[in-house]
Amino acid sequence: MTDLETPAAPLRPGPSWRRAAPALLGYAAVRALGLVVLAVWSATRDKSALRLLSARWDSLWYSRVAELGYGYEVRLPNGDVHSNLAFFPLLPWLERAVSAVSPLSPAHAGLLVSWVASLAAAWGIFAVTEHVYGRRAGVCSVLLWAVLPVGIVQSMAYSESLFTALAAWSLYAVLTGRWPTAGLLASLAGLTRPVGAAVVAAVWVTAIASFVRERSVPGGEGASRWRRALAMLIAPLGAAGYVLWVGHRTGGGPLGYLDVQAGWRNGFDGGYAFARFVADKFTSFPSALAGLGLIAGVGLLVWLYVICVRQRQPLPLLVYAGVVIALALCASSYFGSKPRLLLPAFPLLLPLAVALARLRTSRSAWVLAGVAVASAVYGAWWLNGSGPP
Repeated sequence: MTDLETPAAPLRPGPSWRRAAPALLGYAAVRALGLVVLAVWSATRDKSALRLLSARWDSLWYSRVAELGYGYEVRLPNGDVHSNLAFFPLLPWLERAVSAVSPLSPAHAGLLVSWVASLAAAWGIFAVTEHVYGRRAGVCSVLLWAVLPVGIVQSMAYSESLFTALAAWSLYAVLTGRWPTAGLLASLAGLTRPVGAAVVAAVWVTAIASFVRERSVPGGEGASRWRRALAMLIAPLGAAGYVLWVGHRTGGGPLGYLDVQAGWRNGFDGGYAFARFVADKFTSFPSALAGLGLIAGVGLLVWLYVICVRQRQPLPLLVYAGVVIALALCASSYFGSKPRLLLPAFPLLLPLAVALARLRTSRSAWVLAGVAVASAVYGAWWLNGSGPP
């Protein structure tokens, strides 16, 4: 499926793990390098790499939900209320389940879940890319995702790896016509992070486009219509269920979850706050360099997305990546975390993967190895800093 009008491929057996083995082994090697560099860097500063990965920032909030349930909140001196209701429940549920059947604490269980999920995400990214561009590009896309500057988050007890795994496999199910599976995985993604809306949008828009295409083509295939309708019904249940439950618990009604996010000074303002944040960087010379870097980063995202459109990526990938970008850039707070919020937008890497796949194996290996080292060093420096990723 290489353009917007190509119908979904017929059902076929799922991708073999043997075909994905080079990608998964390469991914594991990159992540192992990052962990080794983090351990050495942290040891020189008398810090615990294990604690940095499993018991700080969002990891701590997730493990508290797993241990104590919802209802914990922190009231700050300025009046803000940080409630753990802001964190979606699938990762804490899995932490609690793993902890219940093993000697692991919820925090360490979250780390195990994240590591397993990161491999599942890598496999899903490979499956999607191989389906569209072939096996060699599939391997390159996985390795590019692994060597992202914020790739260390894939090894933390955060929800990004779990979400990316569910999103990638849901998109693969859409591409291969497995509609009920796509809807179920989209629903689970919606229980993982607010950006689950991107997966739901991909399922809905692609299903609607299929309905429209069938109506415009005499004798169009209609046997799978009920499967698409079922996927559209299932896909939003996870996110909608949790948001409505939060509204009921807080007494805020359907918009109660937005009130919880407002307590964290987080919301959706169309990018106005982020634009002001960037503009403020130009008030002095040293920070102006950071401002230029932010503008260059946003420009790179837009450029990559335009290339994705020009290369006629399948519709579900374009919808998914577009919504992830919009939600990340238009959030009104936590600007330093935006690179992490963009981590699930793996379709943006596909043009680079295709270009890398055209190089000689030795040359692409050297390029990826160099970037992997830089990513490992940056990740170690980043996590040993004072602020959350």
